[in-house]
Amino acid sequence: MTGGPPFDNGAGKGPPVVVLDEIDSTNAEVRRRAEAGRTESVWIVGLRQTAGRGRRGRAWETGDGNLAATLLLTLDKPPAEAAQVSFVAALAVADLLAAYVPERLVSLKWPNDPMVGGLKISGILIESGKSPDGGLWLAVGIGVNLARKPIDSERPTTALPTWRAEPPPSPVEAIGVLAASFDRWLDVWLRLGFPAIADAWTAKALGMGEPCIARLGNETVEGIAEGLDGDGALRLRLADGQLRRITAGDVFFGAS
Repeated sequence: MTGGPPFDNGAGKGPPVVVLDEIDSTNAEVRRRAEAGRTESVWIVGLRQTAGRGRRGRAWETGDGNLAATLLLTLDKPPAEAAQVSFVAALAVADLLAAYVPERLVSLKWPNDPMVGGLKISGILIESGKSPDGGLWLAVGIGVNLARKPIDSERPTTALPTWRAEPPPSPVEAIGVLAASFDRWLDVWLRLGFPAIADAWTAKALGMGEPCIARLGNETVEGIAEGLDGDGALRLRLADGQLRRITAGDVFFGAS
């Protein structure tokens, strides 16, 4: 695990950025720091990940030139409320993507999949634990296909070069844009609460008002996606008129 000294995130404020040439997992590094009592906020960027992870224990392939970053964040909030940071992260990734491709191509799919052209281009993984001071630490893991899409993926994915003729940004350039945007949306959440985040997220949401299939472990349900509930759950209107709250699982809209 080697890398340079921390540097400013490009926003003129906010957590510093540490870039490592190679790491097993940026989320794992943040967890190690937090569990060792080092809870000061910092972005960890891995130029190469050897054991990246996605949601529900899935492997996440970073690939050369792609972004693998995790923010160590501490909050004085209960875990259920802190989980809303995943929507903050999704909005920050949407801003990053819109800096390099037309904004009309960028969308967000519940719960936290940033998309370009209707295809997944990024993954977000939030992990947490108790801080020594009694608060909560979060590992806000973000992967973005800047340079290429995964070779072996369960579902269709994409990368920035498909949508732009210019070379993609480097991970170091991208983290500056991402960190600045994350700071802005985190401030909105802390000052105005989740409704402001939910409104911004919904404005970019894929599939709201459309037929949706939700796969929930041992159960699959179908209905119309009506939007976010007050805690970030997806409201799904079933064929019999009942409203089902989806709090975890995979959702599919058409060919997404």
